[in-house]
Amino acid sequence: MDDTTDVHAIPEPRLIAESGTAARVAALAEPILLGLGYRLVRARVSGADGCTVQVMAEKPDGTMLVEDCEAASRALSPVLDAADPIDRAYRLEISSPGIDRPLVRRSDFERYAGHVVKIEMAVPRDGRKRFRGVLAGVEGEAARIRDEGGKAVEPAEFLLPIDDMAEAKLVLTDALVTEALRRAKAQEKAQEEKGQEKAEERQSEQPAGETERGPRPRRDRRPQYNHPRRPPGSNRTAARNEGE
Repeated sequence: MDDTTDVHAIPEPRLIAESGTAARVAALAEPILLGLGYRLVRARVSGADGCTVQVMAEKPDGTMLVEDCEAASRALSPVLDAADPIDRAYRLEISSPGIDRPLVRRSDFERYAGHVVKIEMAVPRDGRKRFRGVLAGVEGEAARIRDEGGKAVEPAEFLLPIDDMAEAKLVLTDALVTEALRRAKAQEKAQEEKGQEKAEERQSEQPAGETERGPRPRRDRRPQYNHPRRPPGSNRTAARNEGE
């Protein structure tokens, strides 16, 4: 199966989604991101810097480089301009999920089993809306949360339907940071090996006596891309992109 087929396969649905204006932004952003090979993690509208529209996205393997953020911004900007989901000037921010990321799909809960999570329920469970504990696995469409301190509390575990959650997020712990570093190192090694293979293939195809120039070094940049937007209804001349 080629990459094109993978990208356009039926995507795994998000079980935790937005409401209100953020939901309108998500509805516009999700198919655009999918067409580029990314998955929408979350859309949020906040009052930061006047108004910020944050679109959090990732590749299926969980990565999102600054170049990916830039590509997503270029594709989303004209769509949001045309639809005008925000009634005032705003800044568009495309970012990766980060280490202490939101969990929105069933596979997220499966992947991060064993780590500490904070959960806020939209529908109360046993009279509670807020839970914190170790993610002990997934059963059907529900997540099992275990008391993180091993204290003698009743009940010691909760089975929380993911559909009934308003928000679920990983808690930044030493174990989570260690795993994130391990995954990043493994991905970097895989990319280096792939790049080396391609370089060797190109070199083998070159005529004798010719040499290949290496790529120019570039600054390390945080995977986040900001794009200031003009007020709706105004003359939408091209705004200058500002990368962070």
